[in-house]
Amino acid sequence: MSRLKSKRQLITLLNPRSPISEAYRSLRTNIDFSSIDEKLQTIMVTSAGPGEGKSTTITNLAVTYAQSDRKVVLIDADLRKPTAHRTFALSNRWGLSSAIAQQCTIEESIQMTTIPNLDVITSGDIPPNPSEMMNSKRMTAMLEQLRSIYDIVLIDTPPLLAVTDAQIVATKCDGVIMVVDQGKVKRDIAKKAIQNLENVNARILGVVLNNVKRKSSEEAYYYYYGNQE
Repeated sequence: MSRLKSKRQLITLLNPRSPISEAYRSLRTNIDFSSIDEKLQTIMVTSAGPGEGKSTTITNLAVTYAQSDRKVVLIDADLRKPTAHRTFALSNRWGLSSAIAQQCTIEESIQMTTIPNLDVITSGDIPPNPSEMMNSKRMTAMLEQLRSIYDIVLIDTPPLLAVTDAQIVATKCDGVIMVVDQGKVKRDIAKKAIQNLENVNARILGVVLNNVKRKSSEEAYYYYYGNQE
C-alpha cells in the first residue's frame, strides 16, 4: 500500500468505513442488480467533461469489486490524459496502446497491484490516433480475451464531449456509468453527453452524481441514479 501515490483517490482502501466508501459499495451493488437476466461484466465509466471525478470513481469502484472477492482488471483507456499509472505507482512502459499496436502481448500489458484481486492495464504511450485504436478489431479482441480471464472489466475513457473515444468504447461494453459533477456541469451539457451515448445505442446503467454535500459529513458524497427503463 505504501507504493500507492494518489492516496486521496483510494478512500475505499484507506478508509473503508467512511460514508464515501459506503457510497461506492452501494454503487457496486446497484450495478450488480441493474440487470437480472444479463451478465454485466465489461463496464465503462466516463463523464461529460474533464474534472468531474470519473477516474476517481472508477478507481474506487474497482477496489470495492476486488474487495468482494471478484477478479478485476481496470483498463486506462483515456489515451489522452491517463492517470492509472500514477494512481497505482505502476510503470507505463507497456499498456493498452502497446497491446493494441502489438508491441507486447495482452498478458504483458497486465500489471498486478498491491490490492488483492485487482490488476491494471495502464494506457501505455499516448498514440497519435486514440480513436482509431479504440475502434480497432484488436481492441475488441482484447476485451473478449479479458472477459475470459476476469469477473469484472472496468474501462476508464476520456470525457464524452471532448472526443469520440468514449462513444466507440461504449459500443463494446455491457454497460456505461456516467459521472456528473453536480456543481460543475449544467443540465444541458449532461443531456448532450447522454444523447451521445444513446446515439450509439450504448446501455446506460445510470449516473453517479458527484460532489453532493451531506450535512453530516465534511466530505463529498456520491449518489447513483440507475436507469429506470
